[in-house]
Amino acid sequence: MAERNRQILLKARPKDRPGPEHFELAETPLPEIGKNEVLVRHRFLSLDPYMRGRMDDSASYAAPVPLGGVMEGECVGEVVESRHPGFAPGDWVGGARGWQLYSAAPGHTVQKLPAVEGVPPSAYLGVLGMPGTTAWVGVTEIGQPKPGETFVVAAASGAVGGIAGQIARRMGCRVIGIAGGAEKCRYVTEELGFDACLDHRGDLGRQLDEACPNGIDVYFENVGGAVLQAVFPRMRDFGRIAFCGMVADYNVRPLPPGPSLASVVRKRLRLQGFIVTDHPRAWPSWREHGAAWVRDGSLRWKEDMAEGLENAPAAFTGLLEGKNFGKLVVKL
Repeated sequence: MAERNRQILLKARPKDRPGPEHFELAETPLPEIGKNEVLVRHRFLSLDPYMRGRMDDSASYAAPVPLGGVMEGECVGEVVESRHPGFAPGDWVGGARGWQLYSAAPGHTVQKLPAVEGVPPSAYLGVLGMPGTTAWVGVTEIGQPKPGETFVVAAASGAVGGIAGQIARRMGCRVIGIAGGAEKCRYVTEELGFDACLDHRGDLGRQLDEACPNGIDVYFENVGGAVLQAVFPRMRDFGRIAFCGMVADYNVRPLPPGPSLASVVRKRLRLQGFIVTDHPRAWPSWREHGAAWVRDGSLRWKEDMAEGLENAPAAFTGLLEGKNFGKLVVKL
């Protein structure tokens, strides 16, 4: 076992775009575990857009990372020491926290990872983890699409959007993705099976009019900004919008003006923001459905793997700029 832990700390709070000056790589002693705790050697770290909000000292649904604190993030890894009767060295677990190589965790905060044929442990940070469950909640509980409806999803090649669109297709919808660039759009239609994918770098309004001539029934929002402004006036009466993320605004200060909300009343729209941790019962439900679809090959997913803890800050900055292709994971 290594004698030191390595961690990425929050050195300063960014005013807009985070950069290397906002992070610090530190070495610390290995954490000591107490009764009913386990020591986990992290093997994979998830990088997700919500982490940008944790870098700000402002009110949100979760506390910000303190200056000098370990950056927040979910990991999967192996138990190397246990003082909990339910875990033994060698067990793979999810729920370990932080941009670091080791963590001490109470046993009730981590879960053993079920073995699924053909699914690597890193998938529990993506398709079978928080992003996949987020897609499941946003589609089935918030959007509630009906067969024959038009379902549009932004960031369609990403970890959440790609799964959300595939779920909507299974529910009988006509699914239109929005992504950045020809390569990602081809992946969305050819690999994920969407009916169409629109490149937001072009004239998105015109493309939406052509792809959705009768309007949009359900919109799964991951991006915000100009994409939301193009989608909003094309919502149909009684449409639903699941607000999952607004990544286009995360590095912008002050925030730009948004679309006119008069349409919410006129079209009787339902707009709902959601956080996946508010839906604990959805996790086992998604694991049951998602794992079966992964096993039979009907659910497609993609990872974008970075190497090394020291490269996590640069990879995270690229994530906020749309440079990743698939679920962004750091191999530790």
